[in-house]
Amino acid sequence: MPTASHPRRVPRLRRLLALASGNWLARGYLAVFAVSFTVMFLFPQSAFAGSPLLLTAPLSFLCIFLPLDPGAEVDRAADVTAVAVLAVWLLLCALVNAAVLGALATRTATATSTGAREPLPHVTDPAEQKRTDVTDPAGTRPQRVRALLAPAVDNWLARGYLAVVAVALGFFLCAAFVLPDPGFAGIWPLMATAPFSILAVAVSSTVEYHSSIGWLSPLIFSLGVALSGLVNAVLLGLLARRLRAREPHPAT
Repeated sequence: MPTASHPRRVPRLRRLLALASGNWLARGYLAVFAVSFTVMFLFPQSAFAGSPLLLTAPLSFLCIFLPLDPGAEVDRAADVTAVAVLAVWLLLCALVNAAVLGALATRTATATSTGAREPLPHVTDPAEQKRTDVTDPAGTRPQRVRALLAPAVDNWLARGYLAVVAVALGFFLCAAFVLPDPGFAGIWPLMATAPFSILAVAVSSTVEYHSSIGWLSPLIFSLGVALSGLVNAVLLGLLARRLRAREPHPAT
């Protein structure tokens, strides 16, 4: 019986679509993306033509390898093909990001409902109550941090993403502190950890304008990129968990 050891599973594509449309957060994101996607094609020369790239980051930045400017006019057959590939890729990226938001919203709702059902501890001794109030937060804080960061390291999707971020960040640090001319080395960690890394660029650029502390700019950018990559890895890990989880089946 070759199928006896393989329980029935909901197809992962269907589960991905369910996460991408199963709550208001994911649906709201898709609505905003649909508006920006329409603007990109109706007004290719406007300042908002590149907004779908930002909304679908970081996966959407892989389209920079296509010979196409999102705000350029399309004339030749090769450009038409590139536009079609870009459109399909942006739609897939939006679907993945919506599923990530759906997994995050589902996890938050589950944690809230679980916490609401959990009974409060009954402590009769005032001294024990005081000791619990003092020691319990300090004792559970590391566990909460580990539980919060666990999705970033317990699956191949998040670990692979962190490896890409580490390589991009290592290349930037090498270029910034070893090579005589770093050039545009910061673009790779920026794209790999977008959209949160844009905040790191804003902060590090502000610091760079102050000559007395300008040397801190690469360090602040690197720290912001690392934190952005960690946040993205956690979100990808939550998505991987939801796609891997089995749906309960009624007993027969």
